[in-house]
Amino acid sequence: MVKVLIVDDQELFRDSLSIIISTLDDLEVTGSAANVNDALKNIEEVKPDVVLMDIRMPGKDGVEGTRIIKNRYPEIKVIVLTVFDDDDYVYGALKYGASGYLLKGCSQKELHEAIMAAMNGGAMINPDIAMKMIHWFSEIAKKTSGIQVDKKQLENLSESELKIINAVSRGLSNKEIASELYLSEGTVRNYISSILSKLDLRDRTQLAIWAVQKELSDI
Repeated sequence: MVKVLIVDDQELFRDSLSIIISTLDDLEVTGSAANVNDALKNIEEVKPDVVLMDIRMPGKDGVEGTRIIKNRYPEIKVIVLTVFDDDDYVYGALKYGASGYLLKGCSQKELHEAIMAAMNGGAMINPDIAMKMIHWFSEIAKKTSGIQVDKKQLENLSESELKIINAVSRGLSNKEIASELYLSEGTVRNYISSILSKLDLRDRTQLAIWAVQKELSDI
């Protein structure tokens, strides 16, 4: 029997998901939590096999929750179950060891398959999320040809923007950058938009690859 912990700030969703999981013979809901702190307390007491983790919650978000759980309990599988497919969340959760990333519109069968795949050492990712990852790896594969930025464009970057680029090149999420530089997440997003515009880059992926190419991680 696979023990499952549900972490989501919406009580109705937690209750509904518990009912759905209870119909499956090989799964058992051993607890639910409305935030990461409550989830950690539950984990200490029950030690679930799988944590179904929402992303946006009060306090620590699901990315941070995934990082903490995998650091403390590497044997526990974390599957993100959310309505958000923002790049920042996807890369952050997978970077910290999530064993799956599903959207809440998935079917009972897909959820069950994701849990069993995780228990067997595999991972299941929503098709739309998988396409994002394919794009990411495709961009990395192309990096040998180089992403070009005119030197004159670099002159338009402020010291704060250079620090943002440094953080992006190290794989930090917007929330992590905000914490490190004492900024709000909204300010970080605005900085990144400004940087992309100044450097004539398409997206965050190109920015990260270009930064690594130019060894800007030492700025």
